[in-house]
Amino acid sequence: MTARLVDGKALARAIEARVADEVRVLSEDGPIRLVAVSVAGDAAASDVYVRSQANACKRAGIVYATERLPPSTTQEGLHAHLRALAADTRVTGVILQLPLPAGLSARPAQDALDPRKDVEGVHHENLGRVAGGRGVLTPCTAQAAIHILEAENVALKGAECVVVGHSEIVGKPAALMLLDRLATVTVCHIGTRDLASHTRRADIVLVAVGKAGLVRGDMLKKGASVVDIGINVTADGKVVGDVAADAAQVAGLLTPVPGGVGPVTVAMLLRNTVTAAKLQRARPS
Repeated sequence: MTARLVDGKALARAIEARVADEVRVLSEDGPIRLVAVSVAGDAAASDVYVRSQANACKRAGIVYATERLPPSTTQEGLHAHLRALAADTRVTGVILQLPLPAGLSARPAQDALDPRKDVEGVHHENLGRVAGGRGVLTPCTAQAAIHILEAENVALKGAECVVVGHSEIVGKPAALMLLDRLATVTVCHIGTRDLASHTRRADIVLVAVGKAGLVRGDMLKKGASVVDIGINVTADGKVVGDVAADAAQVAGLLTPVPGGVGPVTVAMLLRNTVTAAKLQRARPS
């Protein structure tokens, strides 16, 4: 058996086309503007993501701007800047680019965002809505993983699902979204004693840890649907996921890295931006 590889770029293009149609209509009442905020430091980790955001926004007709704050920025200074963007009626959506430099904390900064402009779905109010099954602006990568499974007609109701990784913006929301679709979900993490004993019985495996080759082919059930969310750079500069190459010989469906979840994540960012525009225009601040 050789896994069917998901074409994330094709799925993303379909989403972008629908977003572009909505943007054209919404822009009649003024441009949709997305602002990405970062603090000076080593930006290499997020450069690829930033470029893909900018390019996708251009294709969809969304105005994209970056604001790079100086290295001297304090926690309160960052919060003040985010609050100013929250009050700026010209700004539709705000992204806080991670990682932040040492000395700055992401969690309180994310909570300084306006939840109606939080297009990455990282504010505690938006995360809470996901937990309550009422997500509106939901975390983009978790949303992308679920969209891929549904677009590929993977049956979620009653499926045994294992989510490897329990981060606030990927593993946890993805698990909750699967539960909402009546999947039976197990969440594994660094404290899990025998990871393979869980993944071998799963119909669906989502892996979002950031450890190259963590899940091997011998750890999978034959024909399983595997969503590889990890992004890792090897010593020779190659980008790989959390799932080992031999998984393609066991899985029935597999998302490649790169070209799988990544493009769909960016497309979900655009979709969230349109949703944010609708929220703000329906209920002005």
